[in-house]
Amino acid sequence: MEGYRCGQEEDRFYLAALARVPGLGSVHLRRIGARCPDPKRIWQMPVAELVPLGLPPRVAEALQAYRTQEPDAPERLAEDCQRVGARVISLDMEEYPEVLREIFAPPIVLYCRGTLIPDARRVAMVGSRRLSPYGEGVAGEFAERIAAAGITVVSGGARGIDTSSHTGALKSGRTVAVLGCGIDIAYPRENRRLFRQILEQGAVISEYGPGTQPLPAFFPARNRIISGLAEGTIVVEAAKRSGSLITAEMALSEGRNVYAVPGSIWSDTSAGCHHLIQQGAKLVTGPQDVLEDFGIVEMPPRRKRPQMSRDEHKVWQVLSFEHPLSAEEILMSLPDGEMANLSYVLLQMEFKGLVIENERHAFRRAERE
Repeated sequence: MEGYRCGQEEDRFYLAALARVPGLGSVHLRRIGARCPDPKRIWQMPVAELVPLGLPPRVAEALQAYRTQEPDAPERLAEDCQRVGARVISLDMEEYPEVLREIFAPPIVLYCRGTLIPDARRVAMVGSRRLSPYGEGVAGEFAERIAAAGITVVSGGARGIDTSSHTGALKSGRTVAVLGCGIDIAYPRENRRLFRQILEQGAVISEYGPGTQPLPAFFPARNRIISGLAEGTIVVEAAKRSGSLITAEMALSEGRNVYAVPGSIWSDTSAGCHHLIQQGAKLVTGPQDVLEDFGIVEMPPRRKRPQMSRDEHKVWQVLSFEHPLSAEEILMSLPDGEMANLSYVLLQMEFKGLVIENERHAFRRAERE
C-alpha cells in the first residue's frame, strides 16, 4: 500500500506527532503520505513545501504553529509510551488490522497496550451506559459465548453494556477495549481494574496519545474504530439517539453486519434496537444467531458450574438470571430468613463466577440455567 514507510521506531513517533496536529486528520495525512512517505521529513518541512504536497494552507500553518509550540513532541511521545508500556502501530505495519485499514478514514496510528492480533475475527458489542438488568445479562452471556467460540469481542470500555461485554468475554476468551482518551487513562475510573484484566487477555487501544483527556468530540471518532475492527456490530440496548446507533450506522456504511437484540416495547433503551431492526438489522435472540454468520454452527459448551457449599446453594436457589436482588432481599427470600455470613458467601460466589454484583450492589446468577 502506498503511503508512509515507518521502518524505524523513530518514524512512528514522528507520524504520531503529526497526527496530533489540530486539523491534520487521517485523510490529509494519507494524502501527503502518498507523496512523501518520510514522516520525519514532513515534520521538518516549511509551510511552502507542505502546501504543494496537498495540505491546505491553514492546516500547514497549524502544523508550523504546533511544531513551534511543541518542538520535541516526537521525543516526548516516545518517552510517554515507554513510561506507560504502550507501543505505536502505524498504518503500514503488519500488526495493523487489515479490516480496520479498509474503512474510509482509518487512524494513521494506534497506541496499543496488550496483544492486538491483526488477523483475529472480531465482533463489536455496544449499547447504553444506563443498562437494565436484562441488558446486563444479555451482553454478558452473548460476549462469553461468542468469545468461547474464538471470536474477539470489541467494545468501548465505557459504563453499562460495554463493561458487561468486556467482563463476559474475559470469562472465556479475548476482548479489545477502544478508548476515547489517552491509552494510559482509565475512563471511567471504576474500570481501571477491568482494563488491567483486558491487557492479559487482549488489548487496550486508542488513537489518542498518553495523557489525552476524554472529550465529547473524541467518542464519535472512537466509534468508527470499534465498528471498523469488527466483521459485525451487536447493539444490545440503545436509545433512539445514542452513540451506539452512530456506531451501528458506521458499520452499515462500511458494509459490515449489524445485529440488534430486541427488548420491551415500553423501554426507551430498546427503542434504538427496534429502529435498527425496522431498518434491516438482523434480529438476534442468542449468540448462535451471530456465530452462524462466522460459519460456527455448533455452540461451544458452557463452563462447568463450580461446586457450591450448602450456604452457597441456598443463595443460588433464591437468585435468578433476570432479576438482581439486594443482600437484604436475599435474606428475606431464604427459607429461614437468616444467614450470618451472607456477605462472605456472596464474595465466595463472585470469586467462583457464580454470581454478578451490579453497580446498585444487587446480585444475580452469572448465567442462565
